Amino acid sequence: MEQLYGVNGLIFWTEREINARKIVEAHLVQAMKDSLKRMNRAWEFIQVEAPIITPQEFVNKNYSINDMWAFEYERISHHDAHNITGHQTTYIARPETTMGSYEYAKFLLNPHNETKVRMPLVVWQHGKSFRREQDQPTKFMRLKEFYQLEFQCIYGLTTQMDYAATLKMDMVRAMEQLVGDCSLVRSDRLPDYSEETVDIEHKDSTMELCSISKRKDFEGAKVLEVAVGTDRVVSKFLGL
Repeated sequence: MEQLYGVNGLIFWTEREINARKIVEAHLVQAMKDSLKRMNRAWEFIQVEAPIITPQEFVNKNYSINDMWAFEYERISHHDAHNITGHQTTYIARPETTMGSYEYAKFLLNPHNETKVRMPLVVWQHGKSFRREQDQPTKFMRLKEFYQLEFQCIYGLTTQMDYAATLKMDMVRAMEQLVGDCSLVRSDRLPDYSEETVDIEHKDSTMELCSISKRKDFEGAKVLEVAVGTDRVVSKFLGL
């Protein structure tokens, strides 16, 4: 993990660290499957890779333009020998993977879609996100470009099973198998899309490794979100 550009928050990853990331992904994906399928065998897991470059209208309004890396792009809508017209569109280097997972879930659950996917389902991604973080030493892992392993667990509004209660403890155990003692703590921030958010912290460093939220912003369904800061887990896994 080297900062070769001399800019805080921009990291070069070695082969050893890349391989550790793969181990972390495989371990936590399996932990999620084991936990949810023990409670309900009907859970279906679907991996997707959404575009990093995202039209601004799909980005959560909690992020201001000052939080994100954005650029303007002129789309030409008409072009002939005498006339060129177009309009400016703002695109964002995504600050999180949620919007892509949500759009894909809506696509899968559309009754006109030939796939005929039904709830409960998990749409998950493991990819990069980008934020305008303040310059801090690398050891704090406030990176401008970072990996997220994020699971959107989507199930019916009338479901009585409290999936969160069991999943939280299972994920603490799974994380401890990778990095040692962890704590489950109530988050010090509650986003407006969440009814409840708890964090899994590394006990020695109090670094937040994962957040688990009961979201309320997906129409027609309940959502339990598990969002893992992969780079932080890798750093603790390797003792960096």
